[in-house]
Amino acid sequence: MTAANQRTRQRLSAEARRHQLETAAIEIVGRDGLAAATADAIARAAGVSKGLLWHYFTDFDDLMAHAARRAFTSLEAVVAADIDRDADVDDLLRAAIRRAAQLPATHGAELRTIRQIVLDLGAFGGGAALRDREYRALYARQATLLRRGQEQGQLRADLDPHLLAVTYQGMVDSMLEYLDTNPDIDPLSYADHIADVLLAGITPTRKR
Repeated sequence: MTAANQRTRQRLSAEARRHQLETAAIEIVGRDGLAAATADAIARAAGVSKGLLWHYFTDFDDLMAHAARRAFTSLEAVVAADIDRDADVDDLLRAAIRRAAQLPATHGAELRTIRQIVLDLGAFGGGAALRDREYRALYARQATLLRRGQEQGQLRADLDPHLLAVTYQGMVDSMLEYLDTNPDIDPLSYADHIADVLLAGITPTRKR
């Protein structure tokens, strides 16, 4: 490592360094699978010594948990970035589903990282707790939005907003997994199919 590179490494803040290491982990898991994401491989991809990993993370599981959480946050931010939050909730849901459908092409590494670390419980011991924590927070945010749609008459008021959030996210997750393994499928057509099915069941008759 050159002196200039050494100075650059020293100038990184703790948060920037954690971001660098988590990003390296996401890239390796997303490209090569969880088994390939060894401490040596992550440190090498980040251009640091392996010992530096344990300055920022307590152990390998802690690093993987932070990487999965960063992937969650990144994906949610990408979907939310193009959404008009003042739009009718049914239109907002359709727009979010269409935006999410593009993630396998644009953020495949993050999706595969979440699937392997969080959803493949046999591969990662803390996956269940991490999944429950992240999804619980996600459902709460979605339920708040769905409740607004009910209050404004855009969604059926007789449905439980939390269960609606679980149903919505389950449909989106299934869509993402299918699109990731079937890249020949047109993502926006599939997104519209999902939105049509979902909204047919949760909007008042007069809205259909």
